[in-house]
Amino acid sequence: MKITHDDKTFTITGQQWAGTYPLDDLGKWLAFYRRQRADFPKAGAVYDATIAGLEALAQELQVSA
Repeated sequence: MKITHDDKTFTITGQQWAGTYPLDDLGKWLAFYRRQRADFPKAGAVYDATIAGLEALAQELQVSA
């Protein structure tokens, strides 16, 4: 999992997919992945890297998420 950003967007790049979103939506996507982990516990740790990356980005940009 790789998460990069510029001044307006962030990009999440997985092994088989990538998506670019507005920085204003960072909190929304972090909440989405946290819900996925809670709603689908059988998925194990599949969401952990994405959540950790988004949390690190939120901390770096000093955004509440």
